[in-house]
Amino acid sequence: MPAHRATAYRPIETLTFEADVARKPISLPPLGDLRFRKLLGSNAWNVLPPAIRRRFSKRLGNGLGGGLAVVYVGHTTHMEMSRVGFLLAQVARVIGGPLPISRDVDVPSVVTVTEDVGTGGQIWTRLYAHRSGFPQVIHSSKRFAGPTGLEEHVGCGFGMTLKLSAGETGLTFKSERYFVQLGGVRLVLPRWLTPGQLTIDHHEIDPNRFAFTLKLEHPLFGQLIYQRAVFEESH
Repeated sequence: MPAHRATAYRPIETLTFEADVARKPISLPPLGDLRFRKLLGSNAWNVLPPAIRRRFSKRLGNGLGGGLAVVYVGHTTHMEMSRVGFLLAQVARVIGGPLPISRDVDVPSVVTVTEDVGTGGQIWTRLYAHRSGFPQVIHSSKRFAGPTGLEEHVGCGFGMTLKLSAGETGLTFKSERYFVQLGGVRLVLPRWLTPGQLTIDHHEIDPNRFAFTLKLEHPLFGQLIYQRAVFEESH
């Protein structure tokens, strides 16, 4: 009789244990975004500081409207704008204001990065406070498309293709060609009709902080805009 009880009890114990395992949630490691790494190649990617590699490999969404919003907080440290640059920034407000319009420095700034659900890219929103009046908000969409593999769309169909490069201190984005997208038709602008070369640097200061630098240079009018801001990720 005792042997019979032992035989009957063992399957029940096993079934109970298996049911508990089935109910226990399985924790999977978060998926990374490898698209910036693919654009650069493994050798160039590995040259970057670990903090920047981590920052540009965060997966922000799942393509279904759910995902993360990464927030960076900081302040502007330097701002130069020529007369031509100031005029260009004001005129560009008709297409959404993609360029800074104020010379204010030492004012708060916030950057958020979210998923662009429609294209699978990233929406970058930059807010710059002013010493008087409302802050300026600049929207742009980074899309992994086009002849260089990366594009920046700023509004009203205007955008640019970007060339990405890496160094020991960070990433550099340089404009290649400007275009206007009208429905399914893309018109590439001649170089004489563009505002010049736009360069964006994302360079490490320390593992927690980075410098964002925007520089717009025209072949005839020289440097139009130079802006530098320092940010750190908000947790």
